[in-house]
Amino acid sequence: VQLQAYGGGLVQAGGSLRLFCAASRSIFSMNVMGWYRQAPGKQRELVASATSGGTTNYADSVKGRFTISRDNDKNTVYLQMTSLKPEDTAVYYCNAERYYRGNHAYWGQGTLVTVSS
Repeated sequence: VQLQAYGGGLVQAGGSLRLFCAASRSIFSMNVMGWYRQAPGKQRELVASATSGGTTNYADSVKGRFTISRDNDKNTVYLQMTSLKPEDTAVYYCNAERYYRGNHAYWGQGTLVTVSS
């Protein structure tokens, strides 16, 4: 599956953005859909994930501010980001994982989010 992330941009601190991850085919069979981010000079980190069963998981730094959702009918995963902080500045990557006959991970190309103070 190919993933295309978009929706990033420049926003002031306290603002909101909604990221989109469009998949080239059905994500119904994907066990986990997630968003990761990588800030300059830092390692890539998990931001949020959503399982096919509806369980969500968030990094402590974004809990209460970010919401992940997946629409299997539209083959799209969303990341609603609110109360953005300068430290949220990073390239955000969409990820899909399927646990069938091995672990398969798929990545999108990333979308840049810049939060100004």
